[in-house]
Amino acid sequence: MASDRASDAAATLMSAAHPLGAGPGGRPHGSGVRPQRSLLEVGLEKLLEAAIRVAGVSAIFFVLAIFFFIFREAAPVLFAREFHLSEFLFSTQWYPTSTSNVRYGTLALTLGTLSVTGVAIALAVPFGLGAAIYVSEFCGSKTRETLKIVIELLAAIPSVVWGFIGLTVMSRITIALTGAPVGVNLLNGGVILALMSVPIIVSIGEDALKAVPDSYREAALAMGATKWQTVYRVLFPAARNGLLAAVLLGVGRAVGETMAVLMATGHAVQVPHSLLDSVRTLTANIAAELGEAPAGSNHYRVLFLTGTLLFLITFVVNFAADLAIRGVRKR
Repeated sequence: MASDRASDAAATLMSAAHPLGAGPGGRPHGSGVRPQRSLLEVGLEKLLEAAIRVAGVSAIFFVLAIFFFIFREAAPVLFAREFHLSEFLFSTQWYPTSTSNVRYGTLALTLGTLSVTGVAIALAVPFGLGAAIYVSEFCGSKTRETLKIVIELLAAIPSVVWGFIGLTVMSRITIALTGAPVGVNLLNGGVILALMSVPIIVSIGEDALKAVPDSYREAALAMGATKWQTVYRVLFPAARNGLLAAVLLGVGRAVGETMAVLMATGHAVQVPHSLLDSVRTLTANIAAELGEAPAGSNHYRVLFLTGTLLFLITFVVNFAADLAIRGVRKR
């Protein structure tokens, strides 16, 4: 009897280890050959793998192609007699159409770009991250869905419409609140860019916070942490990579914006000394003058060189962001 029970137990264990009559290795009894796929399935799989590989490589190719195109148009001016690279980078004098003394200085344009971007990010990051925290952690489901729709609608507004808002609405508010003689200035452009950057920061920041496992929240609450302590002590460290990516995408949105800053900043070539000074950015300068510059002229090529400079600034920002993210991950 004992031997019969032992044999039954062994049979039960074997059937549990190899269900549905499967033999060792998980293969069905009597089948030592792997099921063969049709040539069509194999061909489609290889075609899909090739398409994915091409899509990944094409992103790098397109970036290099854009840079090559811009630099190809700009390269001849680097060897022109009246062009000096040091003047281009460090001079504040921009007089490309002067008949007696042509000057291609972009320092004021670069500082205008950086100042408008700095004001926009200083305003957008607190509001964007705060809104992302509220949407992710504090508001109810119906309110969350309503706010998401509103945020998506804000992100869908064209930049030229934001420019009209800055030119006709925000400029009057700026004059009324600050007493500035002109409403289209650095502050106006920074506020408009902040409003354009907030939806991106909110959307990506909310996704980063939602990606944190609920077990983190439950553990923090079980230890007696409040909602704000959970956000500050637990969620922020866990979602820092995604939050940093949200901020950097907001920076990229502000740096590359054209029409809104063209209409809202006053378009004056000068180094800003206060928030109420009018400025001109690199992108707005290219948009305003490229259509009037004769093709192949030094003015035309300097504008492409300005685009190359803007491309390099964006590359430096992205490279610094990559280093920052790697440093955060090491911690």
